[in-house]
Amino acid sequence: MSKLFQPTQLKQFYLQNRVVMAPMTRARTTQPGNIPNQMMATYYSQRATAGLIISEATQISDDSQGYSFTPGIYTDEQVAGWSKVTHAVKQQGAAMFCQLWHVGRVSHPTFQNGELPMAPSALKPVETQVWIADEQGNGEMVDCVEPRAMEQADIERVVSDFASAAKRAIEAGFDGVEIHGGNGYLIDQFLRTNSNHRTDLYGGSRSNRIRFLLEVVDAVSKSIGANRVGVRLAPFITFKDMDCPDIVPTILEASKQLQARDIAYLHLSEADWDDAPVIPESFRVELRKVFTNAIIVAGSYTQQRANEVLDKGYADLVAFGRPFVSNPDLVSRLKHQQPLSDLDPSTLFGGSDGGYTDYKAYFGR
Repeated sequence: MSKLFQPTQLKQFYLQNRVVMAPMTRARTTQPGNIPNQMMATYYSQRATAGLIISEATQISDDSQGYSFTPGIYTDEQVAGWSKVTHAVKQQGAAMFCQLWHVGRVSHPTFQNGELPMAPSALKPVETQVWIADEQGNGEMVDCVEPRAMEQADIERVVSDFASAAKRAIEAGFDGVEIHGGNGYLIDQFLRTNSNHRTDLYGGSRSNRIRFLLEVVDAVSKSIGANRVGVRLAPFITFKDMDCPDIVPTILEASKQLQARDIAYLHLSEADWDDAPVIPESFRVELRKVFTNAIIVAGSYTQQRANEVLDKGYADLVAFGRPFVSNPDLVSRLKHQQPLSDLDPSTLFGGSDGGYTDYKAYFGR
């Protein structure tokens, strides 16, 4: 049997296979309050034949949001909503981690009570937009604004918010949390020289630029245990104005420090567009040298590519994104080499159950 479908362990968690459902923003929360709901519970449970599900990116506070209808994990109502989701998923056998994010400068005053978003430095991201919609789902893409540079008190508060959100996630029934450190959001903004022009302990050298990430990881680990913590990084993704010439060695240094903290896993977000850069094999070799715990990879993986990266030992689990949207029974389809259904991109963000929970299993078509 292909390694992809073999059971495995992730720290203390038994996984029924090595297939991961990648975190994907779907913007289906109940308003007001960005509250997870029964429709989301149905959506995730339909896909819970995966070994591990990583939730869509979830706000840690009321000022960490950058897009309409994305869920939070900082109010009692949000925790109660997520509890419905985790209960439904666990009944189907999957483990589930909650992806925690703070978007930093990829936001708008609309989500900040009229104030400017926070970022490492007051640098507006070029050609970067966020989706803003009313409660009926009518919205548009809007340019990001120039953020304000975070002060020390802001940094300390956000670190604390991550830790509090992690504790809330465990209360909601998640097995652990994934700290979103990639794709141009706040932690990634600290890691990169082009978005971080600070001259204090959080800017300049690699050790300074990874300091914020490590402070978040340490605080979250203290809150729920390092064995329940994963981190997502994106060394080769440069959209949202994130082209940093020093990011690859920075990521390798950060990964070395994360291994020393014995976290559960490292999740590589790889570019998934048609002409995306190919990840050099030399990077995978170097990463495996410095990080020996579980590695998850994600980025337009086919079953063949998944098997190759597993067989070479560069990864331990493989995450699938878009194929899971339109194929709730993706694990079975891959295992039995059944054709995959195409997704309807017009229904990806916002809306009702159309293009969300109404995709059929192969034998239910």
